[in-house]
Amino acid sequence: MESLSPGLPGCKKCLLREAFPADYEKYVAGLLTRIPPGEKAPEPLYAQRLETCRSCGQLSSGTCMGCGCLVELKAAYKKEKCPYRNW
Repeated sequence: MESLSPGLPGCKKCLLREAFPADYEKYVAGLLTRIPPGEKAPEPLYAQRLETCRSCGQLSSGTCMGCGCLVELKAAYKKEKCPYRNW
């Protein structure tokens, strides 16, 4: 996967906010605030999902290599599922 930030290397086992904070703020942070309350995962569930993603070998620079989604966004929706059935 190419980085959203041209010229910067990717980071295995990192969330986007850790690997590329500017990209996180630009592409993800605002979207998280727009998720309707009824569709948003509770914070403890969200945190648990992100920890599960961090331990998965398919995470690269905040992107799930199984489905291509930014995990910080996908994990925020309570009805979403991990393509590897980890959550």
